[in-house]
Formats: sequence, C-alpha cells, structure tokens
Amino acid sequence: MIRVVLPAHLRTLARVEGEVELDLGGPATLGAVLDALEACHPVLRGTIRDHVTLRRRAFVRFYAREEDLSHESHDMPLPLAVASGAEPFLVVGAMAGG
Repeated sequence: MIRVVLPAHLRTLARVEGEVELDLGGPATLGAVLDALEACHPVLRGTIRDHVTLRRRAFVRFYAREEDLSHESHDMPLPLAVASGAEPFLVVGAMAGG
C-alpha cells in the first residue's frame, strides 16, 4: 500500500481527507503511483500532469524520503520505505514569485 500526501487544493478537488492509500498491484514506480492516483480519483487527471504527454505540470513537485523526484522518469522505482508504505509519497504544489 502506497501512501500519498496531496496538497490541500488537490485534496479538496478529490474530496479526500488526509493521505490517499493506493494498492498498485505491481512495481512501485513513479508512473504507477500517478496512474493509480488518477484512476482512483479521475478528477485529478490533468491537474498533476498533462492529459496527453503525461508530463508533470510546471508547479507540481514529487518527493520521497526528502528527495526530489520531479525530474525522474516514470519508470523509476520508488524507495523501499515508500513502496512498503512506511513513508509517504509527497505531491507538492511549488510556489513562484518574489
């Protein structure tokens, strides 16, 4: 079971409270988590990554074990602590401006 922490605005959109738990049924990769998240919460399609290209939106970041995974490939395996559910996978809304 993968634990996913979403930013407040995406939790509101998906109508979830707290963490989202996902059963991947296969290898725990970055892409598998995003696929499962969008399958369980279709309203999130297009908010985290582009509908067509599946590329991450500019102001969204992914973290696991305090490591930025935002620029990693979708087939990158997640750290064991995240894949086992011991630690969460974080989807973070980035901030811009000055």
